[in-house]
Amino acid sequence: MKRSSGILLPIFSLPSLYGIGTMGREAYMFADFLHAAGQSYWQLLPLGPTSQGDSPYQSFSTYAGNPYFIDLELLVRDGLLTEADLDDHVQDSSPRRIDYGKLYETRFPILRKAYQAGYAKEKAQVDAFVKDNAWLPDYALFMAVKKHFGMQSWLDWPDEDIRLRRPGSIERYGKLLKDDVQFYTYLQYLFYRQWNQLKDYVHSKGIQIIGDLPIYVALDSADVWAEPQFFQLGEGNIPTEVAGCPPDAFSADGQLWGNPLYDYGRMEADGFGWWIRRVDGARKLFDVIRIDHFRGMESYWTIPYGDTTAKNGHWRKGPGMKLVGVLTSWFHGTQFIAEDLGFLTPEVYQLLADSGLPGMKVLEFAFDVREPGNYLPHTYSRNCVCYVGTHDNETVRQWKESATPESVTYARRYLNLSHEEGFHWGMIRGGMSSVADLFVAQIQDYLGLSAEARINTPGTSTGNWQWRMLPGEASPALARKIYEYTQMYERLPAKKA
Repeated sequence: MKRSSGILLPIFSLPSLYGIGTMGREAYMFADFLHAAGQSYWQLLPLGPTSQGDSPYQSFSTYAGNPYFIDLELLVRDGLLTEADLDDHVQDSSPRRIDYGKLYETRFPILRKAYQAGYAKEKAQVDAFVKDNAWLPDYALFMAVKKHFGMQSWLDWPDEDIRLRRPGSIERYGKLLKDDVQFYTYLQYLFYRQWNQLKDYVHSKGIQIIGDLPIYVALDSADVWAEPQFFQLGEGNIPTEVAGCPPDAFSADGQLWGNPLYDYGRMEADGFGWWIRRVDGARKLFDVIRIDHFRGMESYWTIPYGDTTAKNGHWRKGPGMKLVGVLTSWFHGTQFIAEDLGFLTPEVYQLLADSGLPGMKVLEFAFDVREPGNYLPHTYSRNCVCYVGTHDNETVRQWKESATPESVTYARRYLNLSHEEGFHWGMIRGGMSSVADLFVAQIQDYLGLSAEARINTPGTSTGNWQWRMLPGEASPALARKIYEYTQMYERLPAKKA
């Protein structure tokens, strides 16, 4: 990875008149902004359809795209909707926050209008799309059956035959719910069509896309329902243990994620084909893949199913280089980033070294006396990615307001922060000037926003994944200032000959 920089902004945080960021006009404008700012990367969060809690890390599918990101104005352009169809869907009462409840009630009816207008006309293209995406029939049927049973988790479906995929049940429900199966299939066709057009435009600006690959998939997902043999499930496909993080200085109870754990023995016996297919799917979306919770590849925290906290868990050995080596050798042309944060041990450090992947350095952690580590810039090697903060952290301004006085004083002295430059710009300078090959900051930190702009607070289940940028905040003036910093610290893209 060459010396460069990028900006983290989820699709859902883009401005929009329709309640959530989409792959429409504002996404193209942000690509223009990145280009003007001299950036090489746009980092995103997972793009999948979200379930309860609205977290992109709890998706109904590791392959599918979020239908909320389908841009309605582009559907008008394509003749699938009319301008009048959009009138009742303007949601500008709270442009800073996403109202997921309202989206759930209003977005699918208008997308169904687009389906009714376009499916039959584009059936040949849709069929070709299905042929190229082997995961799609299971996903579309999964969503259709969920809808049929009131969106209950598949573990609670009242018909055990389809819940356990017994012979004949797939064909029977496929016929019974044919219209909904086609609807969910068409939504993915629309998502990927719009995504590929956007990605081509981003590439035309000399920018690559960094995407997130969550370490785990959601329990209530087509992935687990369709291939339960690759997960630690007991009788009736009920999990025996689930994923999370142990207690630490930030959380006395730890974090109970609730995701099913992998049966790595069976996966290895299959040549890790499940993972190969999954990463191949991610490569259709992203240029660079960030492996979330990389330390879980070395060993992972396992919690008894049914517990209400993560305190009673224990560590279990992960697949290590057996899996990491398969992925890096199979996809030798793909760049990966290892999210190596959390409770790190010598074994995790060794796995990172053996993999050769760049790890992550979070500048906000550098001055926190509660969790010392090698996050100070003078300790970096080139093969790493420096972040001011990630989507799970406070914004810089919020950090300044909530950190201990000793931590803030240390940051001021170490980075020579001044009121004239601005605290957040000084922190950005500290990361931008480091030897790390790649530097990434959230757009909120360039904007100098505080607690209201935080994306996610780990361990909490409400109020997350809602922040949105306002129209015009990614301004030409801001792009010029970012460009100046990027140029000063020699992170501009190489000029084409």
